[in-house]
Amino acid sequence: MSDRQSWLRGLPPVHALLADERVRDSAIGLTDGVITSVLRRHLATERAAILGGSPPNEDLVGAVAAELDLINGKRTARVINGSGVVIQTNLGRAPVSAATASAMASVAASYIALETDLASGKRGGRGREVEVLMRALTGAERTLVVNNNAAAVMLVLAALAIDRQVVVSRGEAVEIGGGFRIPDVLRQSGAHLVEVGTTNRTYVRDYEAAITDETAAILRVHASNFAVLGFTARPELSDLAELSHRRGIACIEDVGSGCLLETETFGLDHEPTLAESIAAGVDVVCASGDKLLGGPQAGLIIGSAEVVGRVARHPLARALRADKTCLAGIAETLRHYARGEAESEIPVWWSMSRTPKWLEQRARGWASKLGRGVEVVATESVVGGGSLPGKTQPSFGIALHSASCGAAQLAAILRTGSQPVVPRIINDSVVIDARTVLAEQDAQLLEAVRSALAGVGDSASA
Repeated sequence: MSDRQSWLRGLPPVHALLADERVRDSAIGLTDGVITSVLRRHLATERAAILGGSPPNEDLVGAVAAELDLINGKRTARVINGSGVVIQTNLGRAPVSAATASAMASVAASYIALETDLASGKRGGRGREVEVLMRALTGAERTLVVNNNAAAVMLVLAALAIDRQVVVSRGEAVEIGGGFRIPDVLRQSGAHLVEVGTTNRTYVRDYEAAITDETAAILRVHASNFAVLGFTARPELSDLAELSHRRGIACIEDVGSGCLLETETFGLDHEPTLAESIAAGVDVVCASGDKLLGGPQAGLIIGSAEVVGRVARHPLARALRADKTCLAGIAETLRHYARGEAESEIPVWWSMSRTPKWLEQRARGWASKLGRGVEVVATESVVGGGSLPGKTQPSFGIALHSASCGAAQLAAILRTGSQPVVPRIINDSVVIDARTVLAEQDAQLLEAVRSALAGVGDSASA
């Protein structure tokens, strides 16, 4: 008998999988139809793999149980970020404040006056709260919220520059995460890219020389996820806005992170703020809501009432618009800035505002409670999320050492525990950075570390 035939014969029938204790535990509460569908699909996938020459999954039961757990919501969605990356894209970017989460949950569970003026009973403006808040914080006359920044850029270009030219510096025709390329976005929006200058040096005169009767806009793209150093030149944003207005075209900026605070306060380089862009005279600015703004995923389109109004009237605007929960989340996040409480209430700013001394004390507190096999170490944290590339903040954390297993295995145990912890490995040590563990997660972290060390045969003091 061939291996393939033997493997096929070894596949368990549906009733045998149903009888397994792990599968039964994971399936509690689910309908028979859902359970049977999952089992049959896994068996069909195994058969197809075997017929293709691959050996069977040695833990088919585990794979089935894991999927049933996921369907049943038995696995925690909350992960402890010990990586030292504040805006960790792979962990959902910016966690929102407790007030923001509450506001989003409240509107999700009820009817709200989303597009109704309660005083008159007539149809009202969608996103009015966000618009009023953003005007107060940045000076922008109008705000439109869509589902992410990629959508914001696409919509703005489609509304303002379809079948026309958009002038971009050669050094700003960039690619960011997920294969999002500025030239591709321009092409998909229907606009035509005109590159000017060189990779490292572009001047106002380069933009002006490229403007023709076919030009719709100048697009400025913030280099948020890389840096060009050395022999460089880049026009002031206000000069590009002045040129655009003088030549009767739009000035568009993709600023990326949606920053509203001065990052220099926290020992970092300057990150352009939304207020600076509006003050410079840019017609429309695109930014993310879930990076340095610290809110839910969203794309923010802010600027002049006339230009943003044109964007809002484009047919794509309805397809890309944010829902009521997102609008509530952005509004509540902006209120933290309006009240001057961003550093204490918005998690990304709380993390970035922690001093090295505070972080060291926190790490020492953890180490004293965990005991043997844990030491306090100095680290370097980063903002992440495509913001302030190459810039770090001094931080502290704890390094875990196991006599029973290597760093990679211990890190995997932490990631897959009942309370997942995502650390990083530095010099063969598993390190948990104190800057990125949220304020309320100390107790959960300590329990997760104790459990991981116990699981590999080591121990930590209670």
